[in-house]
Amino acid sequence: MDENNGVNRAKFYQLALFPMNNGATNVYFVLILSYIATFGNKVLGIAMVFASFMVTGMRVFDAITDPIIGAIMDKTDGKFGKFRPFMVIGNAIMAISVIALYILTPLVPSSMMWLRYVLFILLYAVWVIGYTFQTSVTRSAQPVLTNDPKQRPLFTIFNTIASLVGMGAMQFVGPIVAGNGIAGDYNRTWFAIMTPIGVVISVILTVLAIIGIWEKDQTKYFGIGGKQEQLKIREYVDIVKNNKPLQRLMVAGGGCKLALSIATNVTVLCMLYGCMTQFGTHVEMLPSAADPSVLVETVVSDNNYDNLYLIMMVLGYVFSAPFFLLTVRTSQKHGQKKSLMTYVAVAFACYIGVLAMLLLWKFGDPAWNLSIFEGALFGPDFKITINLYTILFIIFFGIGYGAYYSTADMPIPMVADCADYETYRSGKFIPGIMGTLFSLVDKLVSSLSATVVSIALLFIGVEDLPTKATPYVEGMNWVVIALFCIVPMVAWALTLFSMKGYSLDGKRIKVIQAVNAARKQAVAEGMSMDEAMSTITDETVCPELVGEK
Repeated sequence: MDENNGVNRAKFYQLALFPMNNGATNVYFVLILSYIATFGNKVLGIAMVFASFMVTGMRVFDAITDPIIGAIMDKTDGKFGKFRPFMVIGNAIMAISVIALYILTPLVPSSMMWLRYVLFILLYAVWVIGYTFQTSVTRSAQPVLTNDPKQRPLFTIFNTIASLVGMGAMQFVGPIVAGNGIAGDYNRTWFAIMTPIGVVISVILTVLAIIGIWEKDQTKYFGIGGKQEQLKIREYVDIVKNNKPLQRLMVAGGGCKLALSIATNVTVLCMLYGCMTQFGTHVEMLPSAADPSVLVETVVSDNNYDNLYLIMMVLGYVFSAPFFLLTVRTSQKHGQKKSLMTYVAVAFACYIGVLAMLLLWKFGDPAWNLSIFEGALFGPDFKITINLYTILFIIFFGIGYGAYYSTADMPIPMVADCADYETYRSGKFIPGIMGTLFSLVDKLVSSLSATVVSIALLFIGVEDLPTKATPYVEGMNWVVIALFCIVPMVAWALTLFSMKGYSLDGKRIKVIQAVNAARKQAVAEGMSMDEAMSTITDETVCPELVGEK
């Protein structure tokens, strides 16, 4: 804490390590939210519609529990701090529940299908509670980590690193394990292998995040008066009603998350890089889904999925790197609002090009299909097959993905600005409620992804979730166009519209931070909270900036 001006700055290692909490939960974002519908349908034999709607239902349950956990968090301040207990408890609950769900539930005989349904629901619900515990901390602890407007944008850089370790590792390893020579196509063996890998990565990242927040998780960093707020339910409504920036950020954050969750849905990507790039089929002896020890004849499609998915994912991260540097620079110079709007607009423009390329796609025509190479990488049958269509797609997709991926988590540090504004407006320090109110809308919106995908597939007569080996059916390209392009573009349009009236730009944040710091110092010197709120204002602290609100 800078005693001269009240600015709370974080040390470099704190800025670098705390975002690992988001990386730890993103491991499960991939392991559960991307694959649980496939697990229920393909491994447990649960109906696709039920599995997909259950994902949505549990995501809604997750959202509803957020404000409850946030209220408890705001009242917490023990020897282990305010935030660390929720990180430890949440991660432990997730680890235990996902092991029981993915490894133990398939042991239930298929003749007891009712028990599979019951365990699927119960264990998923328990996992959701753990997920809520830990994810709530990512947003809620932002105000105590730092209130320096120059430091907050750096969260996106370190969060990207954490995501690459957590989410990126799962996305990279998953398709490799799904290879025919290892586990096979997202079957029971795949989940048995990936579960312990995900648990270990998440635990390591959680420990690093706890180290990052340890020193800041103290009462002296909690708001103006350093006290725990005791809010009633009706006061939550007042917060949402009067905190206009939070309202707009909820819409923007929900739009960004909806675009990310649908466009990166594993089913959508399987259709884009697998089902739509098929040029025939062949028969292989592969492990049975019911009993991996038994080999059965399986029709396998000849497609470019294995030669496209990982490469396109890596290219997406490569294109993202410069955008993360640009977003931080723009945020530090002009504020996070300007940065978010600028790069969401870039993503929107580039996806017009992606949309055009998918409209030009022709099934079975190599000239109008995605293709980079054929055969085993650098093997005797290896051959470069990249064409102009693929090059143009990579350019539009790469720049668009880089721009929107760099903004996907930008609303997280912006929640801290809204929390500081609430302290400025009402004098209350309630990071738990602020973070989880935002998270509630974020999760409600993203909960739609699995259901939207399933409904879209039902319209073309597909009753099972496609995998990389699923044959192409008529109309699947239109599903991909809608989900991979149209839905994200609509979400980005809503984001741009909502952020246009967002008042917490760079200049306004400077005023709010200065007023909060002056009030905190006055209260520490003996002034009452009510007197500090009424006498210490924009005009008394920053008269030169008042006209620049």
